[in-house]
Amino acid sequence: MAKNYYEDLGVSRTATPDEIKKAYRKLARKYHPDVSKEADAEAKMQTINVAYDTLSNEEKKKQYDFELDNPYANAGGFGGQAGGHGADGSQFYRQSTGADGQNYSGFEDLFGRFGGGFGGGHQQDFGQRGSRQQRSYKGEDQHASIEVPIEVAYEGSTQSITLQIPTYNAYGEPEVQRKTLQVKIPKGMKEGQQIRLSKQGQAGINGGENGDLYLEIQYQDTQRIRVEGADVFYTVDVTPWEAALGQNIEIDTPAGKVKVTVPKNAKNNQQLRLKDKGIPNKTPGHLYLVINIVYPKAETEKQQKAYQTFADEFSDFNPRS
Repeated sequence: MAKNYYEDLGVSRTATPDEIKKAYRKLARKYHPDVSKEADAEAKMQTINVAYDTLSNEEKKKQYDFELDNPYANAGGFGGQAGGHGADGSQFYRQSTGADGQNYSGFEDLFGRFGGGFGGGHQQDFGQRGSRQQRSYKGEDQHASIEVPIEVAYEGSTQSITLQIPTYNAYGEPEVQRKTLQVKIPKGMKEGQQIRLSKQGQAGINGGENGDLYLEIQYQDTQRIRVEGADVFYTVDVTPWEAALGQNIEIDTPAGKVKVTVPKNAKNNQQLRLKDKGIPNKTPGHLYLVINIVYPKAETEKQQKAYQTFADEFSDFNPRS
């Protein structure tokens, strides 16, 4: 077996679609030629793009899994089986002999033979002896994922992005096409929503129109921010006395400056929900402020005494009891 796409992405056969996506995103950050310092970054990026294109598509993955389990399933000499997918997921076409004794081989003959449909289709492909009428086929739709800052969700943006799109050449061999596009991202896009770019997918066959390209929007996770659908989770640092006394604070959030009251005796990781302050989608998400209590260092004698006083006042408190 020439390739194993699961090994290329570092996932198991039982990996979920989410696990496959996370593995791809991790590798893409490491090997993208625009940011990577690895010597073989471009080749690595091509490999993981082709692997992800197969494993992220339910039908392609099902076919690929079948061929992993049955590596010789397509090796039989049936005249009607002029093409298929190799065990490594790549398309291939092999020469075969039809009932009329003629050889059909290669990409052009595969579609020329079956283009007119079954039941007399071969005769429909030839208007006169030696003159073939080739049919056109639309290229496949393709899918890619891009990461953008959370600010784009609230403001929208037009960004220049470079993508490496897995595709197949005329010989059925997988290759990667690199393209740079100007993409307008409207505000209010939920994580996981897609933008359709007309005719930016795989090239058509025999003059057929190109497929479409679908870009899935992902928001960059940071130490403070994570996104789930239209909901935004934002970590807020507070002092022990703000958490204990329930004080008012003003903070900068992805939705802008807001004033909130910290609940009295707030706990670490406690969440405050700001309704409709998440991604401004048609159905707005919520903004969740996640409390993170930060304790100051006792660096001076006076500060150490303050902590000692605090300890004396709460001498009956034992967090380990």
